[in-house]
Amino acid sequence: MFFPLVELDVVDELEELVDFVRKQVLKSKFGVENDDRRAMRRVLRILDQFEGGIAPESIDLKRILDYLRIERWIECNREIRFLESEIGEENLGAEKRDLGFLSSLMAFLIYCRCTLFVSIENVSNGVLEQSGEMIVGLNPDDFKCPITLEVMNDPVTISTGHTYDRSSILKWFRCGNHTCPKTGERLITVDLVPNHAMKRVIQQYYQIPSRRNREPSPGVGSSVVADQAMSLLANFLICRLGNGTNEEQQKALYEIRLLSKTSIFNRSCLVEADAMLIPHLLDKLCFINPGGQENAMAAILNFLKYSRNKTIVAENGGLSMIIDVLNNGLKIEARQHAAGALFYLASIEEYRRKIGKSSGAIAGLMDLIRDGPNRAKKNSLAAILGFLMCHENHWRVLSAGLVPILINVLKSSEKEDIITYSLAILATLAEKFDGAMSIITAGTLPIIVEILSSSTSRTAKEYCVSALLALCMNDEADVVPILVKNQYLMVALYSLLADGSSRSSKKASSLIRILHAFDEKSTFGAMASGMPQEQFVHVW
Repeated sequence: MFFPLVELDVVDELEELVDFVRKQVLKSKFGVENDDRRAMRRVLRILDQFEGGIAPESIDLKRILDYLRIERWIECNREIRFLESEIGEENLGAEKRDLGFLSSLMAFLIYCRCTLFVSIENVSNGVLEQSGEMIVGLNPDDFKCPITLEVMNDPVTISTGHTYDRSSILKWFRCGNHTCPKTGERLITVDLVPNHAMKRVIQQYYQIPSRRNREPSPGVGSSVVADQAMSLLANFLICRLGNGTNEEQQKALYEIRLLSKTSIFNRSCLVEADAMLIPHLLDKLCFINPGGQENAMAAILNFLKYSRNKTIVAENGGLSMIIDVLNNGLKIEARQHAAGALFYLASIEEYRRKIGKSSGAIAGLMDLIRDGPNRAKKNSLAAILGFLMCHENHWRVLSAGLVPILINVLKSSEKEDIITYSLAILATLAEKFDGAMSIITAGTLPIIVEILSSSTSRTAKEYCVSALLALCMNDEADVVPILVKNQYLMVALYSLLADGSSRSSKKASSLIRILHAFDEKSTFGAMASGMPQEQFVHVW
């Protein structure tokens, strides 16, 4: 792209000079300095070593990093994150010519970060947590497209500065609209700019893995070099974990935590490199160092996302160890990771039963729901919801006093996901008679109706209707008269018929029929007795 000289008032001599320079530039070839060429050859030589399964010498790695002026752990990590973003961009593109090489370079830098730097410069307890702290104060409504009101999958920004989901704004433009849907301002251009920052925050907030973090297929997002480098690195870290000094073990734990969080590929490589990795991590749960215990628990949580590791954890006594961390962890972060680990283990029926029967699991989760931070509450609620898939765990959570705790959460929490999980648990408990009685006795009905009427979350509304319908089925005589008297309920139910999902619409329709039947029966009884009766207003 060249500067449009024709649009400027310049003398002919200047225009000819610029044209001459342009032609000379086009004839010239891109040159690489000799030092750069030598450094490039060194990198390629090390990549060849990785491909052959040979661990490179530390002095050779150090020489390359010195040339690149990477002197600290955090600088190396910054370059890795840059390559991650580049790989993400390549994945989104039609052509993936450089993907394998970029993956190899990233593996090279990860290997350097883990093996060359002794100190993580006091960020070992901050790097992973900092990203979580950044999103605590954000409003989830900011992640929703102004057109569809759904969370954006591919946020893009238009010329007015407002952000929309790509598919939604493209449909808007295809309909012949050339204005900003939010402001009505006419657009000079309909170019779309990807909002990568917003996309990363959304993925982090909802824990949605980005494309580059999904398990790579051969030749896409991975390479033979990356595979071999990760295998060598896994052996190095496991050796440090088992035989290193206290400081080396601390760093190995943090690096394993970081790698296992990054991708499925890393998790599988680390576990397949040595079957003793998870038992080593379980042993480190007894660390008297708070940071070490937290990193070990976070790494175990990450590995439990890989299905077969659940068996390894359980067979090595991991259930009781995780429950102990849940109740006695040295940091609240370790306890919330333990709650998340129990959620993944609860996906297997055998472990759901064992965890439910163990002393301390349900009580520890309830403590976090009552007094823990939002992330701990969410993990604990999700774990209990998983436990309830085992029917015998219903009476356990009821006898432990879960329902009053959930009511307090619904009254005090402003986090949409926490409210939704709480409602999901109540809806599940309401399906059984004992659970329904506990919910009704605790005076939960007005709270559920209020959330149904005021919430903007479709999922939360669906759980509200599910809970109310289950309560009516289990105790119609006590529940229906209370619901009939609520003037806002019918408006909310009819709204779900029009705007809700197919499942919530069906449940809302069933509940409306129950309320109408009660109204007609009451009206007929009042007419027969000659007594005045309250009018039940049908709203549409």
